Amino acid sequence: MAYFGKEFKVVSEENFVDFVKALELPEELTAKFSSYKPTTKIEKDGDSYKFTNTTPEGTKVTTFKSGVEFEDEVRPGVKVNCKCTVDGDTVIQEITQGTKTAKFKREYTADELTTTITANFWDGTAVRHYKA
Repeated sequence: MAYFGKEFKVVSEENFVDFVKALELPEELTAKFSSYKPTTKIEKDGDSYKFTNTTPEGTKVTTFKSGVEFEDEVRPGVKVNCKCTVDGDTVIQEITQGTKTAKFKREYTADELTTTITANFWDGTAVRHYKA
């Protein structure tokens, strides 16, 4: 796929701050995560994939196989169940912690990435737009 290995940077967003607020995090974390404009890329290695996300906090690498659930640490000390499914130019990431679930639908083109975020604990939809 033309988007593998390319770095994408956030250029605009809609309702992302509202999504972060719905997570009910401490105020300082809400402010910090609301301001993140990460750089992200996805790579393929055999039957595995690797997400690399870079924020002011550092770089986080997540390796997964399409459709296989795994445990992920979303921030220090906070573990969630995660499943990423790759279908052509779309990667759907489902995150579950207790009764809360969030879905990140990433739609790639050669030069753009659109991530649509929904959750069972929030009535809204957030969208982040990235450019390579």
